[in-house]
Amino acid sequence: MSHLSECEVAFGLTFADKTLLQRALTHRSYINENIDFPLEDNERLEFLGDAILDFVIGEYLYHRFPEMREGNLTSLRAALVKTETLAGFAAQLDLGRYLFVGRGEAESGGRERPANLCAAFEALVGAVYLDQGLDAVKDFLAPFVEPELERIIQGELDKDAKSLLQELSQGLLQLTPAYRTVAERGPDHAREFTVEVIIGGQVYGHGQGPSKQTAAQAAAKVALEKFDNPYRGR
Repeated sequence: MSHLSECEVAFGLTFADKTLLQRALTHRSYINENIDFPLEDNERLEFLGDAILDFVIGEYLYHRFPEMREGNLTSLRAALVKTETLAGFAAQLDLGRYLFVGRGEAESGGRERPANLCAAFEALVGAVYLDQGLDAVKDFLAPFVEPELERIIQGELDKDAKSLLQELSQGLLQLTPAYRTVAERGPDHAREFTVEVIIGGQVYGHGQGPSKQTAAQAAAKVALEKFDNPYRGR
């Protein structure tokens, strides 16, 4: 069985245009190390898939919760399309195993990196759309979205950690949290940021992520845990 045929079996998909699948799985690092490779990397498909995910999940939530206010719908959609969630969907497919990545990227853990998995999942969605249309995308996403939505609702995981921390800090301490980027590492296509959150001159937590915003949210989550026990970690 060829690599792409194995992918189709693993993903439960059949592509009329196999090059779309191959492009969706091709990381930029592979192109950089294989200059004669005839296809482009997955970044354009990632761009398309990102937009399609926003629409499909937005439509799904609109019909799933006909009385829900716009702000709550937006929060749920954001939780369903964030990097960590989509990387989790990719992990369910074992998507990292099938990626075309450069040797250096593979050796540095690129097949398991959440940003790469998220991008590949978005690219795969874009490829399915171009090959088979919107209904096929909805069928492909359905087994992922409904269980994750239930998990998000039950755990209130759609709440914005930075907003919750600001409310709590201002209410209890009359202080507003501040965020500072303390480290940046990795190549341009796989940056990792470290952000710390400071309240009243004291560092309450650090967070890492592929963007400053993601890292700040992670730092805020750490800080929120300290408010459960104000003396923990001090």
